[in-house]
Amino acid sequence: MQLTLKPPAVLLRLLALLCFAAAGLPQTGLAADRERVEAFLEVTGFDVALDSIALSASSAPDMLGVDAGAFGNQWTELSEDVFDTAEMRSLALEILESTLDEEALDHAADFYASDLGQRLVRAENASHTVEDDAVKQLAGNRIISDLVKAGSERIAMYQRMVSAIDAAGTGVKALQQIQFRFLMAAAAAGVIELELDADGLRALMQAQEGELRLSMQASSLAASAYTYQEFSDAEVEAYVIALEEAPMQRVYELLNAVQYEITANRFEELAHRMADLTPGQDI
Repeated sequence: MQLTLKPPAVLLRLLALLCFAAAGLPQTGLAADRERVEAFLEVTGFDVALDSIALSASSAPDMLGVDAGAFGNQWTELSEDVFDTAEMRSLALEILESTLDEEALDHAADFYASDLGQRLVRAENASHTVEDDAVKQLAGNRIISDLVKAGSERIAMYQRMVSAIDAAGTGVKALQQIQFRFLMAAAAAGVIELELDADGLRALMQAQEGELRLSMQASSLAASAYTYQEFSDAEVEAYVIALEEAPMQRVYELLNAVQYEITANRFEELAHRMADLTPGQDI
């Protein structure tokens, strides 16, 4: 399952590959039970997408303008503890149990359980777990360049795919909200000193929104080109059509909301606990 989310590039690329509505979680009717939700996470690959949120921890020092290496092993241990994959999955299950309706769950699960769906999930899971994202982006951009030269229709397909995954167009705002909450939490914890107040920071982010949107679109296209390079045009087209169906749109709106909220929550927790780190000392 593919989802979307500034620099720093690793957070931008992760969330561009992974898209959630930070403004709240939609209620969608009769909720599913936990066992079915757990099976849903596995068959769609959303469990791996959640686990890959941990990779975004490496972007935290860059956002704050600090050197993670100065904290030695403390930083590694802290980030692994805060971005504990079991805890993140548990949070997702709690939210989805009360918000994911049976019809949407069945629709998405049926597609991803198909032969094409499972091949897509394997490709997406492999892409999510690539730690050297710069290499993946470089490869994706080369593929995009070749597609443009060949006049391929794949570019248009990938653009439709990106739009379908973030149909509500909330990805940019969500990423900015994650950054805002992280920076404000870090300032409140005394980790950094901000020259701007909350209103000033929001104004700055608004001024940079257009540039960020373009960066996210480019990153998403490169990620899609890399992830689906082994699939035929017909298979990619079939996937795009499936993503554009109303039940799938509801599923992605909810999953995006869950992922954004968990990411923001973990970054806030990281900011608070960074106040206890001691530069220059290993544990």
